[in-house]
Amino acid sequence: MPQYDLNLVLNPNLDTAQLGHEKDLILQTLERLSAQVKGVDEWGNRRLAYPMQKDPQGYVLFYKLEGPKEFVAPLEKELKIRDNIRRVMITRERAPDLRVVPARPPKPDRERDRDRDR
Repeated sequence: MPQYDLNLVLNPNLDTAQLGHEKDLILQTLERLSAQVKGVDEWGNRRLAYPMQKDPQGYVLFYKLEGPKEFVAPLEKELKIRDNIRRVMITRERAPDLRVVPARPPKPDRERDRDRDR
């Protein structure tokens, strides 16, 4: 199954109870859409590059997900509806490029000297 990164920016003015409730709702949504959470990276309140809804900070969360590709569109749609979620970005992780690139053979001495003289 493909793996995805879910990046969220939440309202920074939430208290701990509201924040916990939002995170629970996000997890319930992921479970309902049959996405498996592989990891969560919580950065907390961070200063943003530009204000979102006139607020220069945001509460940042990163989720590592695995699931079928059909869950991406409904997940994004459902999370964007939530009032306390300011930004949603879902990206698919790329497989590492494992191609072997052959090394270039060294130039003969005459060509190397000629290139240096230019």
